[in-house]
Amino acid sequence: MSNGVTGYFRYIVLLVAAAAAMLGGQNVLVRASSPESPRSFAPLEQWKDAILAGDAGALKAMYSSDPAAQVMANGVRTDTDADVNFWLGLKAINITLETVAVLDRPKGTSVVFRAAAELPNGQTLTVADGQMWRKLGEQWRLMSVERADAPHLKQPSDMNKNIYPADADARAEIKAAEEKAAAGHKRVLLVFGANWCYDCHVLDLAFHRPDFAATMAGYEVVHVDIGPDGQKNNDLAKQFDTPLNKGVPALAVVDSDGKLVVSQKNGEFEDARSMTPEALLEFLNKWRPDARLQYSGPPILTGPN
Repeated sequence: MSNGVTGYFRYIVLLVAAAAAMLGGQNVLVRASSPESPRSFAPLEQWKDAILAGDAGALKAMYSSDPAAQVMANGVRTDTDADVNFWLGLKAINITLETVAVLDRPKGTSVVFRAAAELPNGQTLTVADGQMWRKLGEQWRLMSVERADAPHLKQPSDMNKNIYPADADARAEIKAAEEKAAAGHKRVLLVFGANWCYDCHVLDLAFHRPDFAATMAGYEVVHVDIGPDGQKNNDLAKQFDTPLNKGVPALAVVDSDGKLVVSQKNGEFEDARSMTPEALLEFLNKWRPDARLQYSGPPILTGPN
């Protein structure tokens, strides 16, 4: 999940109550709908109607031209025309929207949703999408889009899971994880992110896949919260050489003695929604301890070569 221009809509905070508590009663600059029941957003419905009507002019007019809307599709930067052509090219008979999150922010309203498009051939295409809308004059315009077509990883239907508790002591958790890793011949996997980060929820679901169990057994996982403003635990991000301005989730692998093994420098997982299980496993398997170090049974005797 990018922290840059292309990721405006990604700051989909659904924890306003927690934010208010952390701010100690100060004025909260954003307000969000209840995580349990995200509200509808009229411009999104109008966007869907334009697609179903096949109205290219009306659809394109919903995207900002000045400044030009930022579009990311399946991890690749593209443009408004490509996004419009994608949706119209489906020739969808119907589109069902499942809203994951809606958030009012100073720069606009961000919406994360899943779309099930019924195609003429009888098939249904699922798309995970995130959009940032801003009211320019009297009209709402799309400022940024991040789309994952037929995603390979499971996508969350909500963002209610408290992956990054606000009151967690990250340094204490890392120290405890290093001690466990030393005892179990494992490594520590640091996952920098926040509960407002949709892709962090995608990654968390992936970590709990049954086919990931053997790989994840080689790690002690610590979720390091970067807070509502992305500044929390910045000292830890610097200590483990993990730049957060490239987006989150951002991962670092640490040995049980606290020595950094590897860290992500270029936001490799910030678009987790578009990743494949194979790509994620490739990274995790590459940096987990050697399999022989994880064996806890009797000594393995090998015969002569």
